[in-house]
Amino acid sequence: MISTKAFGNELKKLGFDFFSGVPCSFLKNLINYAINECDYVAATNEGEAVAIAAGAYLGGKKPVVLMQNSGLTNAVSPLVSLNYPFRLPVLGFVSLRGEPGIPDEPQHELMGCITTEMLELMKINWVYLADDLDLAKQQLIHANSCIEKNQSFFFVVKKNTFEKEILMDQPQLVNGNTQKVGQTKENQLPTRFEALDLINSLKDKKTVQLATTGKTGRELYEVEDAANNLYMVGSMGCVSSIGLGLSLTKKEHEIIVIEGDGALLMRMGSLATNGAYAPNNMLHILLDNNAHDSTGGQLTVSNNVHFVDIAAACGYTKSIHIHNLIELEFYIKEWKREKQLTFLYMNTSKQSKENLGRPKMKPNEVKERLMVYLND
Repeated sequence: MISTKAFGNELKKLGFDFFSGVPCSFLKNLINYAINECDYVAATNEGEAVAIAAGAYLGGKKPVVLMQNSGLTNAVSPLVSLNYPFRLPVLGFVSLRGEPGIPDEPQHELMGCITTEMLELMKINWVYLADDLDLAKQQLIHANSCIEKNQSFFFVVKKNTFEKEILMDQPQLVNGNTQKVGQTKENQLPTRFEALDLINSLKDKKTVQLATTGKTGRELYEVEDAANNLYMVGSMGCVSSIGLGLSLTKKEHEIIVIEGDGALLMRMGSLATNGAYAPNNMLHILLDNNAHDSTGGQLTVSNNVHFVDIAAACGYTKSIHIHNLIELEFYIKEWKREKQLTFLYMNTSKQSKENLGRPKMKPNEVKERLMVYLND
């Protein structure tokens, strides 16, 4: 076994001091160290943790994700469609539950056999973490060299690798809603393009705009291609988690997350995490057209979901139903003045811009341009 504190200190020496993850008994001591000694964001699922880490990386951090191998399956989407195309490297620790030859719970049997194969299929560098500190330090140096080349690296951790680390008392994260405004009149249903055009017109030099995958990102690109924009591809449902990671690490910037109903429905647990950590420099806008517009207009179930109530219950400081573009402008300006975690919900029409183009820059080029902007 290796000293958890000594190993964690080696991580910090290399600059890895931002962690996100989901608990696992094999990793509990490293998780306890991260909570005690570093910035740690408790995610509701492993894919969310990967996206939070991606946002932190954009903000200049060297992030770490921690997960059980059963949760590696939950992280596949962002790992292959966010981290890989955008070249957003992450250092990962994944436990080896279900290791062949070692008795474990039945749900881990298959995953224990395919964990490393999955990493290889995703083109992720990996190694079994040594249970000797000197060897583990050498492995960390190699892992860090991969991260510096924009390549993710995962340690596969076997049972009883880390020595005991006592978890210190943790403050309970409680962020109460102070303003909830539901629907009070008829929705005017502007187009998504009109809404994006208005949102974009209100930005300034401190604003960063993250647009969800599909036609939302493509239409924002048509409104204006700017260095402070990120156009999501893949990793559906992860955009607000990226926004959370970026908001927590770039507190001097205004982070505007532009979401679609289909995407948010896919990872609604992110609302709970966002509400708990409640960065006041994050504005979360949901443009709901009740359809999967990018794939042919199939209906979502958003008409049956009270998003404003859910966001309020999850701890968003303000959660407001927007009926028209005039109200949208008013509440964006109010957020800029007051700076509180805010959720704005607006219904839009199902129509999208005709002959809609796609960003001509590669995702990694969009990322690199944004990181230059953030550090300018």
